[in-house]
Amino acid sequence: MSVQLPFRWATVAVVTGIVLTAGALEGQLVVNPTNDHPNPYTTINDFFELPDGRTWGATSAVYVDIDGTSIWVAERCGQNSCAGSDVDPIIKYDQDGNVVTSFGAGIFIWPHGIHVDRSGNVWVTDARAATDAELAEFPDEAGKGHAVYKFSPEGELLMTLGRPGVPGDGTGPILFGPNDVLVAPNGDIFVAESHSGQGAVADWDTPARIVKYDRNGNFIMSWGSIGTAPGQFRVPHGLAMDSRGRLFVADRGNVRIQIFDQEGNFIDQWKQFGRLSGIYIDDNDILYTADSESSATSNPGWVRGIRIGSAITGHVMYFIPDPDPNPTGTTAAEGVTADAEGNVYGAEVGPRQLVKYVMEDEE
Repeated sequence: MSVQLPFRWATVAVVTGIVLTAGALEGQLVVNPTNDHPNPYTTINDFFELPDGRTWGATSAVYVDIDGTSIWVAERCGQNSCAGSDVDPIIKYDQDGNVVTSFGAGIFIWPHGIHVDRSGNVWVTDARAATDAELAEFPDEAGKGHAVYKFSPEGELLMTLGRPGVPGDGTGPILFGPNDVLVAPNGDIFVAESHSGQGAVADWDTPARIVKYDRNGNFIMSWGSIGTAPGQFRVPHGLAMDSRGRLFVADRGNVRIQIFDQEGNFIDQWKQFGRLSGIYIDDNDILYTADSESSATSNPGWVRGIRIGSAITGHVMYFIPDPDPNPTGTTAAEGVTADAEGNVYGAEVGPRQLVKYVMEDEE
């Protein structure tokens, strides 16, 4: 799929069954809502329980293990922050929902994105530092946040990207609010920053970029700035890579996916997956996206939920709607992944849970 239309709309284009209509404003791409696709999935709540009877905190971080069946999640220590907590926010579950291992206590403030590389190592982003109120209550939390951590599958800390507790300025290797991380097949590391800049009155000095490091954590390059043009971002919230090596960015504030090569060259943009926060592509180039923010004001006409389609054509095949028909605040899944059997997992910030979706058997 290639949506390469001129910035002055005068026509209607039909691309893989999706109608792109003329926008009222120059440069605005309008896509009909993809709310009415089939939902062949059954929802399974309460499949996952936390260790020691803990209560779920907010979570946007979920990823399948290299075994294809186990699931990794990072939750915010029973609250929406790990400040002052001594529990493990990173947890691995087996295919039956049993806890296999957990680790990461005392390292994070706000675990946000997660990735499992081809060696089984677990990468987790810490998307903010402690607030003034948190520091007043927990002064030892200074020196945390704005970093990405690489762990072995057993929880040994192997690498740190950024400088914990020190916000970057949108240049060089120091990070500001890293949302997600992805390791390419050759070992290069991509980080999406930052979590600020989504609103209409955003500070135009806010970092908004993709940062690239080599396998050893050495800074290579970065691209992007805050804005709406191709190659600009308003909260690059999630990352995924297809079999061609194309990098997909969930550009949430701009209500689109942007697609780049690994040198930062813009390839395409897709808007048919909604105002997506989470994004995952499996080995068969099935694209899973989590829209946790569409509303009458942020994305009129669109419904929150998980949209599933093709990373090759961009065609939307299925839609798992938000169980709340009139959502307020942050609901539905914000993080998403799928296992080798096609089961889908949604990590929810608002309801604070990890939900499993199982495809119904076809007759």
